[in-house]
Amino acid sequence: MKTTNRDNQDFESLDMDTESFRKIGHDVIDMIAEYFETIRERKVVPQSNSREVENVFKEDLPQTGQSPESILKEWSDKVIPNASHLGSPRYFAFVNGSGTMMSVFAAALAVAVNMNSGGWKAGPAAAEIERRTISWIAELIGYPSDCGGLFLGGGAVANFTALLTALKNTADYNITEEGLQSEHRKGKHTLYMSDHEGHVSILRSVDVINLGRSSIRRVPSNDDFTMNTNELVRMIDEDLASDNIPFCVVAQVGSINVGVADDLETIAKICSERNIWFHADGACGAVGAMLPELDHLYKGLDRADSVTLDPHKWLYIPYECGCLLVKDPGKLKKTFSITASYLQGTLPTDYKGLDYFDYGPQMSRGFNAAKVWMSLKHYGKEGYQKLLRQNILCAKHLHELVIRSEDFTAMHDPELFIYSFRFIPKELTQKTDEPKVKAALDRMNQRITDEIVSSGFAFIMTTKIRGEVVIRLSICSHRTTLKDIEQVFEKLRQIGDLVYAQERDIIFS
Repeated sequence: MKTTNRDNQDFESLDMDTESFRKIGHDVIDMIAEYFETIRERKVVPQSNSREVENVFKEDLPQTGQSPESILKEWSDKVIPNASHLGSPRYFAFVNGSGTMMSVFAAALAVAVNMNSGGWKAGPAAAEIERRTISWIAELIGYPSDCGGLFLGGGAVANFTALLTALKNTADYNITEEGLQSEHRKGKHTLYMSDHEGHVSILRSVDVINLGRSSIRRVPSNDDFTMNTNELVRMIDEDLASDNIPFCVVAQVGSINVGVADDLETIAKICSERNIWFHADGACGAVGAMLPELDHLYKGLDRADSVTLDPHKWLYIPYECGCLLVKDPGKLKKTFSITASYLQGTLPTDYKGLDYFDYGPQMSRGFNAAKVWMSLKHYGKEGYQKLLRQNILCAKHLHELVIRSEDFTAMHDPELFIYSFRFIPKELTQKTDEPKVKAALDRMNQRITDEIVSSGFAFIMTTKIRGEVVIRLSICSHRTTLKDIEQVFEKLRQIGDLVYAQERDIIFS
């Protein structure tokens, strides 16, 4: 599209004309629809190795433009065959949302308008939709709906935002002005998390804040993997007696290995009595609070000073979309507020609203709220409750298959959607304490998982439970059925038989 200036020089935006854009858009929708239609039949991970994938995308920087048709063909020919398909009903690795269809439309519309949701003037509709959606999420999980909060890149940056807010609002001096090296600081700032189920993103947050990892106190766990609150009290009191500054307790609300929720009510009481920030890390499981039958797991969540949860996990929103809720919005603003003439303008104006750059670490921000807003409107609370219950039913069905099997052992009872178990052939059940057998069991569980992944049938990861390698499934795809679970477990059983046949002679030699 050309325009002419006063010197009769032609300028071009290089935009497509409307009809060309419309035609290409129809082609893209057809590609996406075909992808969703065939996603169940696709191998979950690519069959190429890293070097092969690298070679597919080796090319020189384009010096001249290419046609949209040729670029889209490369998407089909190169990208899709070398993609991991998070939307597959048999994608059980990490904790990855499966991607609502409505989010595809939301993402396309949001990037077309291209509002910067960092400041109200740059994106009025984006800011108000985010504010409303944050309120809806709070209401869904039983948190005060007049809270503050925002959407972020994921659980790690949401936890960082929460911990920095905790630090700046519990320090007894102006930490924003004086920093961690202030002469007014009495001792070391300390925070507390479970020794077993505490998430590694807390370490990342401490690294970014530069508190030092020695500031983290690992609280011993109970037999059911929950934080031992008696030990928590003892460790806090020891730090207080040593003139350290306990500033935050991080409770798990649906932990990464076994989906456990800590005793939130007791932790809230401990924090309230000692003026310590109570942060609930619900990146994986907080949204389960929308299910009345799980109220016992979430009692006390409403008392947390802050809660993290990831819509790109158990709300099935495509990447990326984390979320932080903070009970007192003013404490977020105290932590992140910043002024500059080029941000607010030099004189007062009526054209103003909520500036999210005052409430979080980012200045420029994408319109992530659109994906959550549209998906919540599309499914509604009842639709989401149905999908969450289906995931939980799948986890419980897998547990039943495990306990009925002679060669697999349950590591815990599932309450949410994360489930870990271990391959232990019946012949070895009385020998698991022997070093040689323990090493072989670790090796076999890893091999079973590697084999099913390399086949492309399912994507599963191992983890460690109390030092033992186990098989872990995160069942948070809204497309997963009981039949998928049965097929995957049968495949694991078959691979286990083959692996054990190969390892048996080594074990008994």
